[in-house]
Amino acid sequence: MRHGSPAMIPARRRQHALASGLASVVGTALLSACVPAHRHPTWAIYPLQRRLPNDGLAVVSQPDGYGLHIWIDTDTRQSGSCKPRWSADAARLFNGNGTAPFSSGLAPRQEFFQAVARQDVRRALRQQSEALCQQQAPRSSFSWLEPPRNAAEIKPEPYPLLEEADLLSDPNEVLEQEERLLNPAPTAPAQPGASND
Repeated sequence: MRHGSPAMIPARRRQHALASGLASVVGTALLSACVPAHRHPTWAIYPLQRRLPNDGLAVVSQPDGYGLHIWIDTDTRQSGSCKPRWSADAARLFNGNGTAPFSSGLAPRQEFFQAVARQDVRRALRQQSEALCQQQAPRSSFSWLEPPRNAAEIKPEPYPLLEEADLLSDPNEVLEQEERLLNPAPTAPAQPGASND
């Protein structure tokens, strides 16, 4: 079989396609390696206190140190049990790769869902939640509750209505009580000839 015969042509095409595909992969890898590190999210995850130890987690999910400050709360409404109470409204993290990270405003919920889809983020949230429960309700057992992964999994928390009698007094009654205190009714004068025994 001579060099360049029809039987050799498909093999050469396969080799050429393989070589060009490999060159494309290597080229893409080299180009992405040339992008500065600050242009990639580091996915750094660490505790970032909000008010109490263990009540917040920083997740550097965006380039240039931006990310999420996920707030962690506890739910102790069920006697003897403590579990996390989730809010998908995480704060926007700034300077997440620096020495003084801080948060302000809100990040889009979609970023929260993308972050909690990661196993390393959920593992860190579980550790922080358990530590917070141990601190706030040491006699209760910890129950892990997965954070919501999409908008359909968000359950609105029931809060008592402000109109309930034990929370808010009737404003008309309050005004009447204030009027009685400020303007007491005059007392009747003593009758002449009444004995003062």
